[in-house]
Amino acid sequence: MDHSQAPVLDALAAYHADGQLPFTPPGHKQGRGADPRVREVLGEAVFAADMLAVAGLDDRLSRGRVLERAQELMADAVGAEHTFFSTCGSSLSVKAAMLSVAGPHEKLLVGRDAHKSVIAGLILAGIRPIWVDPQWDPERHLAHPPSPGAFAARLAEHPDARGALVTSPTPYGTCADLAAVAEVCHARDLPCIVDEAWGAHLPFHPDLPAWAMDAGADVCVTSVHKMGSGLEQGSVFHLQGGRVTAEILASRADLLGSTSPSVLLYAGMDGWRRQIAQHGRELFDRALALAHRTRAAIDGIDGMHVNGRDDFCGPGRAADMDPLQVFVDLTGLGVSGYAAADRLREHHRVNLHVADHRRISAQLTHADDEDTTGRLVAALRDLAGHAADLRPAARVAVPDPEELRLEQVVLPRDAFFGRIEQVPCKDAVGRIAAEMLTPYPPGIPAALPGERLNAAVVDYLRSGVEAGMSVPDASDTSVRTVRVLVEGD
Repeated sequence: MDHSQAPVLDALAAYHADGQLPFTPPGHKQGRGADPRVREVLGEAVFAADMLAVAGLDDRLSRGRVLERAQELMADAVGAEHTFFSTCGSSLSVKAAMLSVAGPHEKLLVGRDAHKSVIAGLILAGIRPIWVDPQWDPERHLAHPPSPGAFAARLAEHPDARGALVTSPTPYGTCADLAAVAEVCHARDLPCIVDEAWGAHLPFHPDLPAWAMDAGADVCVTSVHKMGSGLEQGSVFHLQGGRVTAEILASRADLLGSTSPSVLLYAGMDGWRRQIAQHGRELFDRALALAHRTRAAIDGIDGMHVNGRDDFCGPGRAADMDPLQVFVDLTGLGVSGYAAADRLREHHRVNLHVADHRRISAQLTHADDEDTTGRLVAALRDLAGHAADLRPAARVAVPDPEELRLEQVVLPRDAFFGRIEQVPCKDAVGRIAAEMLTPYPPGIPAALPGERLNAAVVDYLRSGVEAGMSVPDASDTSVRTVRVLVEGD
């Protein structure tokens, strides 16, 4: 296919060149009605590109096939059979994928390191999760994707499961052995879904981890905005094989998606596909070389250690990792990731990706250069020089794996929509959670609706919040109180 084309962008240009006049939403009418103070901040072009997808970008019957052609080009660029655009982020895309495989009360194998959007899908659909435990690194207090053997064991225990969902890469950049996980599923003719939100770039360079479609996944969900050049909330989901049909996947996405999708987001995804199809190899040649130099420079700072494949990959750990996710262990400095991230923003206007009790991370992409990484390294050197100001690191009571793994007592949906009460955190121990409690980022829930809370997890969340952790989805973000299910009625 001709990847110099950009159907959405071309249609936008044609709309303006033709002098089309809208008597349709959006009400700002190409920015004419927008407050000048808003236009000054957002720019005229944002409003000019904000239009209806139907009876705007395309005619009322979509005879120009604008979106369809853009999706076909995206599928061709990555080697998928079908691609669908989502303007509601991968949070919608992963729900659509789940609902295409399992329905209410049906079983779905899910890695317990899943993002909160997956848990929301379980709640909305009433799917019964069969949890597959991640691989725990006790030295670094870090979870890596579940092993293929763990998926195989859970499938043997639950042969009536309808499929499996694995997260890879994780927000920590670590990757599952996707080919082996897909093989486990396909041996039973079951679909394998991959939440690859952090992997928009993976198909475009051989030195990056294998991407889901090449590994044999049936459905793959990707956030174009995370590691690509799309706008926030831009997501695509790819499909291959016959275990999930395009018609079913499209119908589930239609059930969840907006009836007023953003043409701006479509344009960002279309433009990213053209950019990466034409220039992806050279862009990531440069990005990977820059990442190598940046990792070495940070690793040379006293008290800092940049996690690499030797730390994160190998038996009992991840199968691979994305070198563009630069994780810096601050244990040698004696400071927490929370305090470090706050100082870097306050003193250097440098914003980081993940911050936890002992690490910070910088996400590098094809957009970075020597100037941006030089500023990052300088800020980190200054951080090391002022580490004494941030000591001692506040205590975070990170549980052992067996304590972190809570018992799923009732379906997430039944707990979330059940009769609930709000109790002090000390009284929540032994009770069934009725809400998600999610340290964010990375957004992996420590407790889910339907899981029985224990003292270790409650202590972890409370001590984490006091140390600087954010738990934004809790009804009480201080986690002094927790919503729990009323039992026995």
